[in-house]
Amino acid sequence: MNRKDFFKLTVPATLLMTNGKIARATDRLSSRLPVNEPVLRFVVASDGHYGLQGTPYKAYFSAFTAEVNRLHAKKPFACCIINGDIIHDDKQYFPGAKKALDELTPTYYVSQGNHDHATADEWKSIWNMPVNHDFSIGAHSFLIGTTSNEKGTYLCPDMRWLSGVMEKHKNQKNIFIFLHINPGKLTRHGVDCPELFTLLNKYRNVRAVFNGHDHDEDSIKVREAIPFVFDAHFGGNWGTEYLGFRVVELFEDNTISTYIHNPFKIINQAIL
Repeated sequence: MNRKDFFKLTVPATLLMTNGKIARATDRLSSRLPVNEPVLRFVVASDGHYGLQGTPYKAYFSAFTAEVNRLHAKKPFACCIINGDIIHDDKQYFPGAKKALDELTPTYYVSQGNHDHATADEWKSIWNMPVNHDFSIGAHSFLIGTTSNEKGTYLCPDMRWLSGVMEKHKNQKNIFIFLHINPGKLTRHGVDCPELFTLLNKYRNVRAVFNGHDHDEDSIKVREAIPFVFDAHFGGNWGTEYLGFRVVELFEDNTISTYIHNPFKIINQAIL
């Protein structure tokens, strides 16, 4: 399987801007792009489904890590977030999936999806990080929360944990949140978490919430002025016709350019 087979061309570009508006390709996107190099750059990918029978899941992971590493060598990423459904149901696949992801050159972090059947203790043992995890890169904070459990139940994020870390990072320039399942019921397979919106609306530095789970979603949806950013899937056997991942670039003026990666073109771009 070569890169051309792995990554397929998808939909047009979009931009997410500092005023909360979204500019799409039809808005003459190129004229809005910053001219300087990004000050922060990271990858978001989800739904690799390592172990899903009937799919070449090892090849999917290999192609994904190779392409991220190729891009990283040209222009480094600060980190890579694997946003849930890393494996497909059976715990026996965790070691293989971890070995595959360990091939990534950039530092990577993981969130738990509904197919990642593990207890909180098992998760920490496997990945050396808790199911609810936060870290900062300079003035920018990353909050990674579980939206499931060992049984694969669809859940809202742990509000006690999230409330604490939101307050901890309230003085940061930007907060990026990563939750596998969409908590705004914006998709067919999302859940509705009204308490989350009450919390998020207290903090004006929340720039975006990144979701996986819905393999057929590669767009940016907005609820209560909060962008929810989807990245399709890099494995599995349903959803968009292509397999890919999202690149996010933050610029000095705090504009964010984000796009789904295809090795030949930048697609589905947005400015936040």
